[in-house]
Parts: sequence; structure tokens; C-alpha cells
Amino acid sequence: MNISELLESWRRIIELARKPDREELMLSLKMVFIGFAIVGTISFIIRYIAAVLRAPG
Repeated sequence: MNISELLESWRRIIELARKPDREELMLSLKMVFIGFAIVGTISFIIRYIAAVLRAPG
């Protein structure tokens, strides 16, 4: 791929790119926060189980 082909592909990408509207942005943010909550909950459960198993009896 030479420079002119690379610049042409970048131009096409920029033409297709657009700013998301408010509804699309809110949906993306909700999905990200739900993902954070799921990963955080799983991490908390694993750490809690590890602490319980390690605690002297």
C-alpha cells in the first residue's frame, strides 16, 4: 500500500465518521457503566471468597 492509497482510505473513513447523537451516546455510556459494574462485582466476589478461604479458622 503506497502513500496515496493510504491517504485515500483515510479520506473515506473521515467521510463516514460522524458525531453520535445524544441517544447513541447515552446508550454507549450505559453499556460501559454496566460492564464496569459487572466486572467490579465479579472481582469483589472473587476477592471476598479468597479472603474467606484464607482467614484463620
